[in-house]
Formats: sequence, structure tokens, C-alpha cells
Amino acid sequence: MHDIRDRCVWTQGIDHRDLVPYLIEESAELVDAVETGTRADLREELGDVLWQVLFHAEIASRDIADPFDIDDVARGLTEKMVRRHPHVFAGETARTPEEVLVLWNAAKAAEKHERRSVLDGVSPHMPSLALAQKVLGKAAQVGVVPQKAESKIVDEADLGDALLNLVATARAHGLDAERALRERLRQLQDDVRGAEQSTAASDASDKLKE
Repeated sequence: MHDIRDRCVWTQGIDHRDLVPYLIEESAELVDAVETGTRADLREELGDVLWQVLFHAEIASRDIADPFDIDDVARGLTEKMVRRHPHVFAGETARTPEEVLVLWNAAKAAEKHERRSVLDGVSPHMPSLALAQKVLGKAAQVGVVPQKAESKIVDEADLGDALLNLVATARAHGLDAERALRERLRQLQDDVRGAEQSTAASDASDKLKE
């Protein structure tokens, strides 16, 4: 990465903001590999995401005002994971996933003590369904529960309420609304391709009869 940054004229002109679309794209391709790909796909897409991390770190290492490199990134991550796993590194006890989550949240709260809202740190750039599921979880922490929407939908406000209710239902059942819609869309795409193939086969058959 260091050599490419030094010797590739395209790479030399890239900054952190320029890389954002590539990070989003590579992350989406990694999700596809996890959900529907092969082991080879997964290995390749993990490498592509790792390359984005290395790219950002290389750019950061050359910042004049506040440089850091990939070793600093890894060091910071290591320190964070040690803090958030006191049941592994500091003698605490956690026998269930729920107890692990309590320790994790306590450590995270101590790190983020400057935050004033449970919504601080929630990225608005998340996909809407995933963001809704995240915000509903944060809302529950402070006792905020959205009202049930009326079944009649006449405008986008009604539609938004209905969609939020669906996400709330998914969350109540331990389901991932974003993943559920992705899976259903994959089925729909398969149906579309199947219909296209059937149409093409029918057209070819008709031509043979002419």
C-alpha cells in the first residue's frame, strides 16, 4: 500500500472522502458473499474490505497535522477489545451472552462518557430499515415506544409509520428487517430472471415455428 501510494498517480490523488463510495460498495459485496456467496467469494471480499482499511490508514499516515498508521489502528482496536471483554482479560465472569452484553455496554458507556444521548454515535447513513431497527432499540432504553400506525395509508407519513411498525415487530421477534427484505428481494430477482428466461425460450420456440 505504501509503494502504491508513492508510485500510482491515481492513488496519490485519493483522499478519505473519495474512498467512501468504494467502502460502501465493498462492504455491500462482503454482505452478499456472507449471505449467498462461496468460501472463495468470502475470502476475496474480506480482502477487498481490508484493502479499504489499509488505504485509509496509509492516507492518514501522511497527514501533517495528526498522522496515524495501520499499527496505531490495530493498537487502538486491541486496547478497545481488551476493555470490552473483561470476562476474558480482567477476571470478570459472564456465563451467558446476555451477561457478556452487560459487560460490553458498561465498558462502552465508560469509553463514551461524553455522549449526552443514546442516539449519539448512531450513523444516519445506515440503510433505512437497519437504522429504524437501531433507533427502536435505543428508544426502548429510554422508554420511548412509537404508537401503532393506523392500517389506512394515504400519504408518506402514514407509510413511514406502517414501515416503522413492521420493523418494531421484526425487532420484537428477534428478526433483522434489513436482511429479511434483502432475502425477499433476492427471491423476486430470481423470479424476474426466471420470467425473462421463459420469455426468451418462448420467443425462440415461436421463431422456430415460423
